Amino acid sequence: MTDDHTPAETEAVAEAALHDIEALRAENASLKEQVLRFAAEAENTKRRAEREANDARAYAIQKFARDLLGAADNLSRATAAAPTGSEDPAVKNFVLGVEMTEKALQQAFESNGLKKIDPTKGEKFDPHKHQAMMEQPAEDVAAGGVIQVLQTGYELFGRIVRPAMVVVAAKGSGGEAPTAENAGGANPYASGGTEDAGGSVDTKA
Repeated sequence: MTDDHTPAETEAVAEAALHDIEALRAENASLKEQVLRFAAEAENTKRRAEREANDARAYAIQKFARDLLGAADNLSRATAAAPTGSEDPAVKNFVLGVEMTEKALQQAFESNGLKKIDPTKGEKFDPHKHQAMMEQPAEDVAAGGVIQVLQTGYELFGRIVRPAMVVVAAKGSGGEAPTAENAGGANPYASGGTEDAGGSVDTKA
């Protein structure tokens, strides 16, 4: 069997075959890129859905927890005002029962990710976690530091449920006053965009 193609025709056929091969390679690369892109999009969608589901589960108890904070506050006030020197067994058992109830409630909060915000005296005011209710001069606390906690705050997995309400040392107290440079803004008590934390100072409190 003889080859009836001329050299020119053979070369043309080879070039056409080579062109087809390059076209197939390009198409294969394009399809591979599409597959990888679709796989990445699917993975991102899966991760986003998982994150949203986790957030929904994590914060599902937020409203319930917020409703329980009033009970926690009352228990805290009760234990703070409870008589400690009474020898009456009934009174002692009652106080012990209230203390145990408060402890159990706080443990339930902790186990569900709800943590107390209770700044110590002298701790620097944090507009993301604290709400300044008033300013007072203080000799032993630097300006911008917490003097007193009027009401403890709570956070749920890092999200503020209720900021701690505090009294803050005024300018001219036992240290340098917070400036816009070291407090993160012109108003050292501003929340800096955190919706849940109250930054403004209530001088009427």
